[in-house]
Amino acid sequence: MSFAREPLLKLVPVDKLRPTQITVGMREVSVMRERWRARPEKKDRKFLERHLVPVVLGPKADHYVIDHHHLCLALQGEGVKEAPVTVVADLAKLEKDAFWVYLDNRGWMHPFDDEGQRRAYRDIPRTLEQLVDDPFRSLAGEVRRAGGFAKDTAPYSEFLWADFLRRKIKRRNVERDFRDALKKAVTLAKSDDAAYLPGWCGRE
Repeated sequence: MSFAREPLLKLVPVDKLRPTQITVGMREVSVMRERWRARPEKKDRKFLERHLVPVVLGPKADHYVIDHHHLCLALQGEGVKEAPVTVVADLAKLEKDAFWVYLDNRGWMHPFDDEGQRRAYRDIPRTLEQLVDDPFRSLAGEVRRAGGFAKDTAPYSEFLWADFLRRKIKRRNVERDFRDALKKAVTLAKSDDAAYLPGWCGRE
């Protein structure tokens, strides 16, 4: 996801960041945590400076994450106390309902659960720790890394791929044999059925 934003940067406690989606791929988070641990400590700062977390200021001036949820959860799991954020919009004066409607209409939130069903705004977790695992989001991320589709700037593009795969592969198959599910998913990603999705690379 890309944003036209002013370079208003600040450090915010990771445990104070508010999500704007319900799910993440926990396998994705685990991969990020492993990479963080493998990175030389002296490069941590530069990495974070290259991966600024886009946020909007909401009611009570809370910082709402509108991208990089996986990274934020990984940093929290690794004990990182603060993350550099860039403030995309100041919506602190809006009432809560108006705030969520605004985010929804800007494509700055994803209120879908781990079954791909749209939920009410109130179902979005208040903290990063409450984010729910969607194994198909992890599967979509692995498909992209395997060359199944290209990274796209469309908001929540990998969630669209996750929803596509959810309709083609049984969840229990993903949970029982991820490698086999990945093989099937890459084939599906290159089929005509996936041609409508962002980043589709065409047939094999």
